[in-house]
Order: sequence, then structure tokens, then C-alpha cells
Amino acid sequence: MHLAIRVGVRIRFAAVYGAFGMLLHDRASSHRSSRPPDGNYLGVLMSNQPSSKGSASSRVAAASERNAPTSTRWVWIGIAAVVVVVGVLAFVFTRSDGSGGGSATPDGGGAAIPGVTVVPSGKVAVGPIVVTGTQLPEVSNSGVDPAVGQVIPTIDGQTFDGSAMSIGPTGEPTIIMVVAHWCPHCQREVPFLQSWLTANGAPEGVRLVALATSNDSGKPNYPAGQWLVREKWTVPTMVDDKASDGAQALGVTGFPYFIVVDAQGKVIERTSGELTAAQWESLIAAAKSGSAQPGA
Repeated sequence: MHLAIRVGVRIRFAAVYGAFGMLLHDRASSHRSSRPPDGNYLGVLMSNQPSSKGSASSRVAAASERNAPTSTRWVWIGIAAVVVVVGVLAFVFTRSDGSGGGSATPDGGGAAIPGVTVVPSGKVAVGPIVVTGTQLPEVSNSGVDPAVGQVIPTIDGQTFDGSAMSIGPTGEPTIIMVVAHWCPHCQREVPFLQSWLTANGAPEGVRLVALATSNDSGKPNYPAGQWLVREKWTVPTMVDDKASDGAQALGVTGFPYFIVVDAQGKVIERTSGELTAAQWESLIAAAKSGSAQPGA
């Protein structure tokens, strides 16, 4: 799902056009995953034919009395117009400011969400991976996760521009997102999560990282880097190797896949499939508290 917000504002000044106006997608998803291999004119008409002919002073006084309400009205209309313009400008600048959740441009520029690095453009489609530590076991068919409490291995690799990147114990709570370019559920989840991040900003005190895995030039939407740049993805992302060693080290069994770890790098919980906003926020709460949330 790709949320896009377009806000258009048109102001019509009352002095010319009359009253001004402002012209001015619920996500329902199942928990699904893929397994690996869009004129009222208000002018004032004033007669130049006085109904009576009095003294000059009386005519001036009469004109002043007639004009006073009109002048006052236009003063208030002018003030209202200025207030609206200032409000609109403030709204526009707030939307475009990085602290308000601006997005990156396709070439990696633009305003990033605070605490999150924009995915860089680059030619790395399949990266080198080095895994250190014990591989996490897969979730059993019973639904019990034997990896809970286990320290995740350290995965050293590269981002799409060849910069070094590491996924592992870092001393801060972390959510690891594993995605595949050809997975239809990932293709819906990535823009959905990015919309959440754009609206809410990066979760305070929680590190977000991603692993682009199962990279295959023979499958749709390849390479993953170009896809994530198109989606204006702002989560730092490592490129897995051809054998998907990074995903295997994390015990990944489906896509998209989420691993929540505490500050010591111990697994709090893992889950697979498309998430709702409530489920995503539950993972954030688990990372912050150090324990899985009831009903998650």
C-alpha cells in the first residue's frame, strides 16, 4: 500500500471574488507473507449624485458616515486575508520541513526523517555479507519462537552505494525489517511503513534497519535498491548476498519479516507478514519496553 498525501490550497480574496474557499485510504490487510525460494463580486457601488445639496462641510460629514462601515469592513477583510495567507504558508513550510516528516527525492536528497538515513542510490544489487555469531533458529510450527532471549548474530555488509553497514547488538533497542524486491506483500508493506514514518517520524529510542534479501535478477522489481528509492524508503538498508546468508542468520522464514531486539541484542519477538498500524506500533512498544506486548 502506498499512501500519498496531496494538499492543495486555493485562496480567493473577498475584495475581488467574494468569500474564499479551500479546495481543499484505511488500511485493511490480513497478516500475509511471502515465503522465500495514485463569481460573486462584492465591490461597493457609490453614487456620485447626492440626494440633497447642503454645505460642503455637511456633505463631507455625510460621506464620512456612509463610508465608515464600509472602510471598517474592508479592514477586517484585509486582516482575515493576511491571517489565512500566513496560516497557509506555515502549513506548507511545516509539511516540507524535515521535522514534519519530509520525504527524500529519488536521488537520495530531500529532507529525511530525524534519526533515519535516506536509502542512497547505488549500483550494489548483491552485496558481500559476513556473519559473526550464532544463527537464529527458525520459528517452530507450534508457534513458539526458540530464538526469544537469544543474542542475534552480527551481520556486516554494505548499503546500495557500497557504504559499510552492520546489523547486530548496538546497545539500543532495534527493529530489523527483512524484505524481498519480488514479494508482493513487501511491495505493499514498504510504502505503508514509509507513510507511517512520514506521518509520525522515527520512533524515539528505537533503531530501525532493514535487510534487502533474496535478490534475484530473474524476478520482478529488481534490483531492490531502485525499488526502495522509488518508494522514498528512509530506513537504512543492507544488501544481502546471493545466497541470502544474512536472512538465514536471522532465521527468516517469510517476507516481510520483523525481528525485535533489546539493547543487549536479545530477541524479544519475531513475526512475518503484512502489519497493520496497530501491529507495527506494538513492535515499537515491545522494543522500548523489552518485552512482547499482549495480544500482539
